[in-house]
Amino acid sequence: MKYLIKFIKIIGGFLAIAIIAILLFFGHRDIPFIYLKTKYTNEASSFISIDGMNVHYRDEGNQQDTIPIVLIHGTASSLHTFDAWANRLKITNRVIRMDLPAYGLTGPFPDRNYSIQHYTEFIKTFLDAIKVKQCILAGNSLGGEIAWNFAVAQPKMVEKLILIDAAGYRQISKSVPVAFKIGQTPVLNKILTYITPHFIVQASVENIYFDKSKVTPDLVDRYYELTLREGNRQAFVDRFTIEKDTSAYKNIKTIKQPTLILWGSEDLLIPLENATKFHKDLPHNSLAIIQNTGHTPMEESPIESLKPVLQFLKKDLSSNKKFKKGLKV
Repeated sequence: MKYLIKFIKIIGGFLAIAIIAILLFFGHRDIPFIYLKTKYTNEASSFISIDGMNVHYRDEGNQQDTIPIVLIHGTASSLHTFDAWANRLKITNRVIRMDLPAYGLTGPFPDRNYSIQHYTEFIKTFLDAIKVKQCILAGNSLGGEIAWNFAVAQPKMVEKLILIDAAGYRQISKSVPVAFKIGQTPVLNKILTYITPHFIVQASVENIYFDKSKVTPDLVDRYYELTLREGNRQAFVDRFTIEKDTSAYKNIKTIKQPTLILWGSEDLLIPLENATKFHKDLPHNSLAIIQNTGHTPMEESPIESLKPVLQFLKKDLSSNKKFKKGLKV
């Protein structure tokens, strides 16, 4: 018994040392907001108070444009994912994008409610606050799910819809970013709020890209550092605990707005099969498939993915006639 107690003490000592080492090497405190604000804002950045949050957004381009393009990013991302698109679109259009609650510089919802309905209500409050009555709404992944739900809830506010590798249907992922797996795993997800290794963020970003060579150190640093904004790590975990409405997708068939479905051919998180579901169910839509591209076409292949968007924006699609076609880029 004496030797067993001694053995347990030795093992306990090693575990304590291991935990301390992990905390020293991988445990990171939240990055001060002032540092992140200095690094990740520019002259176009603004902040607006909404529901207890100081929401970071950018409103650029032609301010006489009465129907602006509103861009919504996906999980663990930020408004920066649309940088390339915004730089081109703002030449002719008014372009608005924001850091969703839980991500970027905006920080978490005070009530920790990350349901799609709550996000949809947030978009309505945000657009009302900046006096936008109607828009062209575009969203990637989570942002796409928010966008089509918003079109269902507020049809008069959406003239056209752009869904970029959008969530909504049941999905059978071919590969899931490691951070997502951890975020959905009890106990491990609690650890993630304190221990967030840089290499996990890098592996997660690489997972959603087809061309890994495009995953630059600066890109990974942006994802990593904004994840460490106060409250964002807990919010990341909280969102995975929200129970999803598994029947909401049935509302997709009721969307009347002309819609562009834009998809990366090599998306492993929300595979191309889901694009065909949108293509089948939406009454007025066009499908564009971006070749050799993963889950975030606007970031990985901005030039190629923007081509069908520009074509879509030019078209007069106000008639009620169906238009369904496929396009490979």
